[in-house]
Amino acid sequence: MKRLNISISNILPIRKAWLGVGLLLALSSCTDLNEQLYDKVSQDDYGKTQSEVATIVGGAYATLRGYGSGTPEGNGVNCYPTCEYVFFTQECSSDEACIPTRGTDWFDGGRYQQYQRHNWDANNAGVLSIWRYNFTGVSKVNAIIYQVDKSGLTDEAKNKVKAELRGLRAYYYYNLLDCFGNVPISTDFTEKVLPTNSTRKEVFEFIEKELKEIMPLLPSGVTYGRFTQNVANTLLARLYLNAEVYTGSPRWQDCLDACDKVQGYQLTPNYKASFAIQNEKSPEIIFAIPYDHKQGTVGNYLASMTYHYNQKQAFDPAGVYQWCGNGICAQPGLYSSFDAQDVRRNSLLIGQQYSAKDGSEVLMDNGEPLNYTEEIADFTNAAQNAGARLNKYEWSATDQWERDNDWVLMRYAEILMMQAECNFRLGYIPTALTYINQIRKRAGLTDLTSLTLDDIDTEWKHEFVFEGLRRTTNIRFGTYYNAWWEKPADPADHHTGIYPIPKDELDKNPNLKQNPGYVN
Repeated sequence: MKRLNISISNILPIRKAWLGVGLLLALSSCTDLNEQLYDKVSQDDYGKTQSEVATIVGGAYATLRGYGSGTPEGNGVNCYPTCEYVFFTQECSSDEACIPTRGTDWFDGGRYQQYQRHNWDANNAGVLSIWRYNFTGVSKVNAIIYQVDKSGLTDEAKNKVKAELRGLRAYYYYNLLDCFGNVPISTDFTEKVLPTNSTRKEVFEFIEKELKEIMPLLPSGVTYGRFTQNVANTLLARLYLNAEVYTGSPRWQDCLDACDKVQGYQLTPNYKASFAIQNEKSPEIIFAIPYDHKQGTVGNYLASMTYHYNQKQAFDPAGVYQWCGNGICAQPGLYSSFDAQDVRRNSLLIGQQYSAKDGSEVLMDNGEPLNYTEEIADFTNAAQNAGARLNKYEWSATDQWERDNDWVLMRYAEILMMQAECNFRLGYIPTALTYINQIRKRAGLTDLTSLTLDDIDTEWKHEFVFEGLRRTTNIRFGTYYNAWWEKPADPADHHTGIYPIPKDELDKNPNLKQNPGYVN
């Protein structure tokens, strides 16, 4: 359960609005603008004062938690950044995770096998969920900006409020840039013309311009859960780190400059402290999505999607722990790639599970021991215990279906890793070593005395295991297109590391053009 440290004097006193207040807006997709959407914004007197505007703006932050399949925004697919399908699609298209088909479980039209083998198409539901999650966020932020403009705040106050909103919108557009590249740029809530694609370079430049313009207006210092200057500089650093992929031109020094401006954070002595149930106390977290089941937040049930159905017996003496789906797990080779003394290896669960009641072996439904193995003998017909499980976020026997751990989007270790990589790429090897060895020391490892790109790639993989960064790292290091477990090398003409624009969106908007390497 997480409260945000905000006051009215800071213009945006979100308080419980972040967690408990629903949006006052019901909007269509950002790519379907042929309706007069502004008619759906409340036209009464609400939203004239600072506190009322803060409540409305709290709804913009709430969009980060995503949408269920039964909502108008989800419309048949789950759009949660922590789970199905947004997280799964990106993780399982990297060399990190997979979702084996286990008997009749987890086939679902073959979409998980498509993630693994990079043969998805424009009909894949996971690809659609990424598009909808981010563009619904853009659309709702645009609507709230419209309502702030209509409020009774002074222009100065409006600009400060809108700076945070524009920052959230830039975050969504960064995700779209990374996943789709050539997407429409929409900032006008009253626009009624169906948008067209912008180039990936144009989207990059839009995000960069937005972040630079809002920077002086954003809150400075460390404020949990807010889009601050620190968050903006971290996002700007991400943008520059991957600039060569996005635009063809590297921006390593610009990434370093942005990293240098992120201040007030430190590594936690305990690696897992940032993933505790009460992880809002972590001095390492730069930006996170707060969750609290008592406040009605939904979507944070990743833990239930990884553990075996009978894991409840290992977690709860009474065996009444939340249902688990026995789905997403590590690809073979990930667990064994960690050194034995690396504390980060405990982010994965492997081995025999024992009863919390009496210490006996937990059994699977077929009577065999529930002993998680790293190897997965048959991807399309896997054993129930095959695959190391995600075990990064703290669990409790009293967990509800909706977990209370805040979902970490950015943390200080990422700043250190960006500094290490960019210094290495610029030829400053000793400086790069000072940054990467800070990460390794916390992990219980000895210092490196020399450095290669492979070393840096390995540290990215181990430090941020199952945090949603691996696909982007694979692409930046060029490994995304290689053959790996249950995946052949990508054909040269297949795609350039971006997903297809979903067919559902192309059908709604004839002005959109499909991405290169895909058919409609």
